Amino acid sequence: MRAGIQRGLCESNAVCVALAPDVFDLDEDGIAVTIVDELDEAQVDSVESAIPSCPRAAVFLRKDESDA
Repeated sequence: MRAGIQRGLCESNAVCVALAPDVFDLDEDGIAVTIVDELDEAQVDSVESAIPSCPRAAVFLRKDESDA
C-alpha cells in the first residue's frame, strides 16, 4: 500500500505529520508530502488514523496491484 496527499486540498495543518511522522513531512512550501514509497503494517495503521483526522480530507491510501 501507498499513502498519498491531494496537494490541492492540503492546508499545511500537519495533522498527518503528527499522526504518521514516519510517512509524512512538510515540503518547503508547507504542503504535506509522503516520504516513503511502500508502507509497512504499522505505517498503514497510522495513515488510517490520519485519514479521518485531516481537516481537508487530503490524505488517502492506495492499494498497489501487488496488494490485490
